[in-house]
Amino acid sequence: MRIVTGKLHFDGLRSKRRSGFPAPPDSMKTILLFRHGKSDWYADYSHDHERPLARRGRRAARAMGEWLKQTGPLPDHIFCSTAVRTRQTYKLAAQAGSWAATVEYEAALYGAGLMELLGSIHSASDEHSVLMLIGHQPTWSEATAMLSRGPIMHFPTATMARVDVPVDTWLNVEYGSGTLAWLQTPKKLPLSGGG
Repeated sequence: MRIVTGKLHFDGLRSKRRSGFPAPPDSMKTILLFRHGKSDWYADYSHDHERPLARRGRRAARAMGEWLKQTGPLPDHIFCSTAVRTRQTYKLAAQAGSWAATVEYEAALYGAGLMELLGSIHSASDEHSVLMLIGHQPTWSEATAMLSRGPIMHFPTATMARVDVPVDTWLNVEYGSGTLAWLQTPKKLPLSGGG
């Protein structure tokens, strides 16, 4: 199942880059892998797919959205798992970070393996240069390592990784073809207030 929504517009859509992270070159495609925030294991839910974010997860999602607004690059298009916790993570981060992007909710990203994730990347339109995927462990840490030919790193909830791939079309993205630009955990950021 794929649910497509329209482009979201917020105030201050693309802020100036204020960090030391370089912008990706025009000939690059950039992949942002974003794990959902911490979920609430004590909430009332009937299936893992329906488990919502915990208060800490909501704060972390907002903090990561704000952080990405400051560092860039912001996503042009987002593929998001249909799980409740990933949808909530996306909405909170996008609002806090004033992201503007089209978003598609993909059931295949809930429980996706490496091949399903690569299939989603290959399906992206080449009009987009920065693609974000919001989903789950262990696939997100494994995919970050495989895309960048690096070791599998600790990938806590609400962590985000940026991998730059020197290709002109998403169909040419393969495991081992990219470079890890950064991996950011919310623990290193001042979390937004509120629940």
